[in-house]
Amino acid sequence: MPLLTPGRRWQPIYYPFRKEKLSHSILNTLEMLYKGPLWGCRQCGNCLLQETAFICPMECPKGIRNGPCGGATEEYCYIDKTRPCIWHKIYERAFKMGRQERLLEVLPPLDWELVGSEQIGKLVAQVKKNGTSKVIRGLTSSDPVKRKVTWDGIFRPVRQPDWWQGDAEYHAPAYTEPISGLEAALKTGQFVVTAEIQPPQTSATTKLKKNIEMIKPYVTAVNFTDGASATPRMAAVACSTLAAQQGAEPVLQIAARDTTRVALQSDALGANPLGIQNVLCLSGDSNKLAPAPQGRLDILDLDSIQMLWILRRMRDEGRYLDGREIKFPPKLFLGAAASPFASRPEFQALREHKKVNAGAQFFQTNLVFDPDRLDIWLNELAKRNILDKVYILIGLLPLKTFKVTKYMQAEIPGVFIPDSIMKRMEAADAAGNAAEEGVQITLELIEKIRTKQGVHGIHLMSVGWEEIIPRIVTEAGLLITGAP
Repeated sequence: MPLLTPGRRWQPIYYPFRKEKLSHSILNTLEMLYKGPLWGCRQCGNCLLQETAFICPMECPKGIRNGPCGGATEEYCYIDKTRPCIWHKIYERAFKMGRQERLLEVLPPLDWELVGSEQIGKLVAQVKKNGTSKVIRGLTSSDPVKRKVTWDGIFRPVRQPDWWQGDAEYHAPAYTEPISGLEAALKTGQFVVTAEIQPPQTSATTKLKKNIEMIKPYVTAVNFTDGASATPRMAAVACSTLAAQQGAEPVLQIAARDTTRVALQSDALGANPLGIQNVLCLSGDSNKLAPAPQGRLDILDLDSIQMLWILRRMRDEGRYLDGREIKFPPKLFLGAAASPFASRPEFQALREHKKVNAGAQFFQTNLVFDPDRLDIWLNELAKRNILDKVYILIGLLPLKTFKVTKYMQAEIPGVFIPDSIMKRMEAADAAGNAAEEGVQITLELIEKIRTKQGVHGIHLMSVGWEEIIPRIVTEAGLLITGAP
């Protein structure tokens, strides 16, 4: 077990994809002699220890480099329950050390040309570039600000290459008029309803089109999941295109699990011509949840925050990741997932803050069954001064059976169902009216949620029970004027 990283080495080190000079090989060996035992170093070629409280994020089975995934828990990593969530440990140590704000810096994805290479030579080169004597004077200065500036002058240029230049600042959209119908509705102050339609497991589209037509009058936009539970279904982009063709506003979900940096940029360029303006960036469920045979677990080329950063810069700066100019940039309203109850509220607020800085303009949250507890998370967001920078749609699931209720409580990370609801669903299930009780619970939740400051709407996740959405929207008094 690494001495300074509270986990165990999950994967072997990376090796370079080229022949290294003897001097680099020697430095590689020297670096691994101390970074291996101390941090479980994998030689990723872009060390982030300075920004991650001196715990290596590459210990994360997903390889996520910008914060915990939506499945993070305080107790364990949901992919490997024998070890802790490494990002929870990073947050924990960072808060204790007073370094939590450093976690807001948007960190780059791996440059695979550098993977397997050492860091020492790069840092030495940066010291020479800055002036060795100047660096020595700066590091030995009695002025803490000067020491910090000197230190950052060595590490930041190595950590943040020219093609990335991530920072910890908020970047407002570089446009004023709404890009999509969803953004327009949110900007006017409408309490918005979005809903999720489950993509089919076949190539047939009859039921999908029927569900789109049924739900369209009752919601502002319709989501389509991207391989939820790492299980193959019709592609989200195909479902979104069909929705646009039927006059419904789609929200395209893109899971990092199955998306490379090339595919992301290509999809962004192709979205607008297909009638897609809303994109929700997600890390995606791990292949740990997939049906057998299990796929690779360490396949993330990007995490959701890096996806937001790339798409925002494509839209606002008209640049590809490699710096090339885009003559006609895509126009996208960018969203992300939020998890109010996955971990400590202050941890989750920091994670959400980083997503807003990276480019998230709206959140669709994980499932909420306890509106009172939601206040704690909203207060933490308010402390970070981001409630006026992002629209928040609270995730709700109409419970259909007590079996589903127990499964959600026990198996879905970040979901908390109060005992009062568990007992109501158990009693209703015994009486044979669990579905009706689930609807009433959802209506009660909506009534409480819609009064909360900082909440702009709800996101209904029906998990195959799409026919209940019109009734819930109607009985909750959220039907758009002019709709049936």
